[in-house]
This record gives sequence, structure tokens and C-alpha cells, in this order.
Amino acid sequence: QVQLVESGGGSVQAGGSLRLSCAASAYNYNGYCMGWFRQAPGKEREGVAVIYIGGGSKAYADSVKGRFTVSRDNAENTLYLQMNSLKPEDTAMYYCAAEKRAWCAYWQSRPDFTYRGQGTQVTVSS
Repeated sequence: QVQLVESGGGSVQAGGSLRLSCAASAYNYNGYCMGWFRQAPGKEREGVAVIYIGGGSKAYADSVKGRFTVSRDNAENTLYLQMNSLKPEDTAMYYCAAEKRAWCAYWQSRPDFTYRGQGTQVTVSS
């Protein structure tokens, strides 16, 4: 059973940094796409960054490229999202998600992954 628990959210000023963590239950995640999504009030869920487990490929939303980095500690089964140069428009609830999906196909157009954590709030003030 896949279980995901996020941590690391908080409030920062614009230009600051945060690192989100997602502790995943012990499971064989080969062939899974794991990543981070966010949803702001009144807005649709948006894919932020994903990593394909086994292939190692990563992908980012255009809005976060160059500022955010997704990574995974295989030994600890933990997914991270390092967020630098944060902007007020990054304010949202951030979710860790996972699904068996080859090469994270359609991760932005189909962001409703099978497994999702409870979320962690990120608030960026100007």
C-alpha cells in the first residue's frame, strides 16, 4: 500500500527558500511516476515537478524551471522539492503524489494521480 506524508511547508518572504519532503511507505516504486502538485484557492491543481522512478528522468512546469529541484533519496524512500527564489504566486497547498505511469506521461494534463498525501501549505509573502 502506497502512503505519502508531506512535510516542510511554511511561510516565507519572496526570494526565500523552502524544502518539502515526502516520506513514502516501503514499496517497489519502479515504474512509478512521483512528483509534486499544487493547488491554490480557486485554481485548478497544477503539476510542479515529477521524477520517473527507474528511469530517473525529471520534468518541471515552466513556471518553476530554474527555481525548483525535485529529487529522491532511494534508501529513505523520500521525495524532495527544493524551492528557491520563491514568489507570491507559488503560494498554494503542495501535494506529493504517485502513480504507476510510464515516463510520467501526461503528468500536467492528467494530474490526478492515484496516490496523494494530505498536503503541506506554502505561503510566500511579498
